Amino acid sequence: MKTLAGIALIILLGAVGARAYALDERDPLTIIEETTAQILETLNARREEFTADPGLLRAVVREDLLPLIDLEYSARLILGKAGRGLGAEQLSAFSNAMSDVLINRYADGLLEFRSDEQVEVLPIKGNNTDKLTRIRTRIKLENGGFAPVDYSFRKTPDGWKAFDVMVEGISYVITFRNQIAPRVEAEGIDKVTADILAGNLRIEEDGSGERDAAPAQP
Repeated sequence: MKTLAGIALIILLGAVGARAYALDERDPLTIIEETTAQILETLNARREEFTADPGLLRAVVREDLLPLIDLEYSARLILGKAGRGLGAEQLSAFSNAMSDVLINRYADGLLEFRSDEQVEVLPIKGNNTDKLTRIRTRIKLENGGFAPVDYSFRKTPDGWKAFDVMVEGISYVITFRNQIAPRVEAEGIDKVTADILAGNLRIEEDGSGERDAAPAQP
């Protein structure tokens, strides 16, 4: 799971590139299709450097990945009802803490991704709109099998941004919500945010996320 999630991040990471701080007018399918080879080239060129210094890899991921993700929207989905009434500063602090979890957990898995042939972008299908869409891909595994990795995008004033990744049918948003929202309701957002930053809150990956479920609206 960690490696697959790292591959999912690498595709989003490549989608930023030179467009990190500009309006990205590409559609989500084009974003995914155009980025795999681009980021793989960078990763392969700096693989030894990143292997020797994992902290550098995490810093690169943080700088390049975050502009493509709608962090606050994801945070609201994760919190659900527990996030209602939060102030802007509290939501921002929680969003930043969650980004730390993603980057620290999955960045190292990027180093196991070596070939753009490992990723196949599938035709769009399902209930997509001009505001919300899901891009389906599958990752070729070493054993010859395939693992589905899907990306949920929403249209924002700054272009399309991802707000959820589903690895083998397990939603990152729902996995986090199932474990974090009850603690927020019991302990408060400030305590939970502090625990995340301190590394005192562990998010389990297996069985805590609903498969093939769409996150509820915040």
